[in-house]
Amino acid sequence: MISAQNWADAHTLWDFQQMGHAPRPCSVGIGLGSHDLGVADATADLYRRGMFPLIVFTGATSRTTEGRMPKGEAEHYRERALELGVPDSAILVEPAARNTGENIRFSRTLLEEQGVDVSSILLVSKPYEERRAYATARKLWPAVDVVSASTDMKLEEYVDSIGDARLVLDMLVGAQQRLVLYPKRGFTVAQDVPEFVIAAYERLRDGGFTTRLMPE
Repeated sequence: MISAQNWADAHTLWDFQQMGHAPRPCSVGIGLGSHDLGVADATADLYRRGMFPLIVFTGATSRTTEGRMPKGEAEHYRERALELGVPDSAILVEPAARNTGENIRFSRTLLEEQGVDVSSILLVSKPYEERRAYATARKLWPAVDVVSASTDMKLEEYVDSIGDARLVLDMLVGAQQRLVLYPKRGFTVAQDVPEFVIAAYERLRDGGFTTRLMPE
């Protein structure tokens, strides 16, 4: 049973995880691989709006995607973008990354190998991972400007698209935990987390939304 307080806390985490950046033209768009094809949709939309001339889709497979995306997350993203009218010549595929750090590092290497001059990147992720994606890129690629983006949707819409409310709340809790843990492990830059966000996270964690938590 998900209580009214649980939903209120989930909204707090959902809102905090989104950076609120206004999309602006960048050197390249990087679509971060996941189970969510909405990332490919959002990347294609931003391309059509002229926000970047080139896309990198990055991602191998994970436990949650190996059945649905057997060719790899990046390749399935590419196929989706082609269906949406993005030309193949505007897409690079990075098929090996298995976490956000590798997404950034391997995409950077690929672009360097292709001779692409990059001064700014528009990172496209799931809505609740915007902030961690931003913090990761700032740590691993500090010389470029970073803009975060995702599908513009409300929490309830995202839950409907996934079809499992409890899983989404678990993922929100896991994302918030990583935002706090990863700077200490050298994976991301630190982010200021308001006390009311910490309190919302702790209530959800203590309420049993823990399947996506890491050992501390």
